[in-house]
Amino acid sequence: MKLFKLTSTENGAGGAGLNSRPSQPEPLWRDEFSIFSTDEKYVYRRQFTKFLVLTSFGMFAGNLWILVRSWFYKEPPYPLRAVARTDEIPVGGVKIFQYPGEHDNCILVRTGQDEYVAYSQKCTHLSCAVYYAREANRLECPCHEGYFSIRDGSVLQGPPPRPLPRVVLDRRGDELIATGMEMQPEA
Repeated sequence: MKLFKLTSTENGAGGAGLNSRPSQPEPLWRDEFSIFSTDEKYVYRRQFTKFLVLTSFGMFAGNLWILVRSWFYKEPPYPLRAVARTDEIPVGGVKIFQYPGEHDNCILVRTGQDEYVAYSQKCTHLSCAVYYAREANRLECPCHEGYFSIRDGSVLQGPPPRPLPRVVLDRRGDELIATGMEMQPEA
């Protein structure tokens, strides 16, 4: 049987107690994780400063990562792809095609005798498919009533935040060739 000697502050009387444990240092986790609800309300200066320093360091590292990635960013090469023949679509007609990838739908509209425009079919708001409204001469998104100009893809009305990406077309003989994507600047 082991007996431990208690100091006067532990027992109050200065004697040895059989039911007492030896004084040991508090574990370190108790400083960080309080089991007392009254202590949970308070944030000490040291904890707050530690939080600010670590958060600031994380933001700094994230910004450095973005900077380094922007230095090495290269514009993706777009493939050349035949989209349609010039006699295939009547004036005011529409053709859906995939460009630049297999799952990237685009819309080609013949606006005049020798005028063709093509845009990504994804609305810039929530990626719903846009369609050509011939009566209004605009591209419309049925999900949230977003309207785009057929001339330049700019937003006419609704919640879309940016214009539609334009497909760059090149006419080679009687074929229309998609050569790239052009992101329109925000108005």
